[in-house]
Amino acid sequence: MILPGAAVIVIELDMDKIELKAGKRQVLGKKVRFLRRQGITPANVFGRGIDSTAVQINTADLKHTIGRAGKTSLISLKVEGEKTPRMVILRDIHCYPLDGELLHADLYQVSMAEKIRLEIPLSFVGEAPAVKDLDGILLHELSSVEVECLPGDMPHRIEVDISALKEIDQAIHVSDLKIPRGVSLLTDPEKAVVLVTGRRIEAEEEKVAVEEAEAEAEAEKAAEERRPEAAREAAE
Repeated sequence: MILPGAAVIVIELDMDKIELKAGKRQVLGKKVRFLRRQGITPANVFGRGIDSTAVQINTADLKHTIGRAGKTSLISLKVEGEKTPRMVILRDIHCYPLDGELLHADLYQVSMAEKIRLEIPLSFVGEAPAVKDLDGILLHELSSVEVECLPGDMPHRIEVDISALKEIDQAIHVSDLKIPRGVSLLTDPEKAVVLVTGRRIEAEEEKVAVEEAEAEAEAEKAAEERRPEAAREAAE
């Protein structure tokens, strides 16, 4: 059942200006490990129509910025020796798999006059009455949606209020999302974002699967029992 327009879905814009300082990097290749030991993370700034620039950033500052900006907030990057800050977003963050320490960061420089495409994470808030009162199961079908917009219109995240889900088989779809002017959704509007299903359906499906497995095992056992008899008949 499609949710009848009652969902309260809020999109937040991150209005706080996020600044980050970087120095020009001369150390390249495997030697960057010496930078990491000094609390410095190697990074690269790239973008459409510009040359890639090797920079280095204080690791503590970068971690703080990642926590605030994620991959969906503009960062004013002040590069040493440059008068004008670069407007960038975090494109990729590489970490050491064993301890999660930062290894490298890729920063994408945007043009404030050109639209960009990116994934915006979904943040689910509230409590679904259909889960609390009707013993339903909440299924998250999407964790993010793709949008296109100017960098200045970029939402930091989309909050989805699931308290509007009051019945079993109710769903919130991409088409139910309310977005600010200037932002276009690229994800299929018919896709479900989150839905509620009944525990009874899940139990019946599990029961059918068990019965089918048991029937298959019985058939295989019967076939094994018939093989010796068939072999004797063939020999006679």
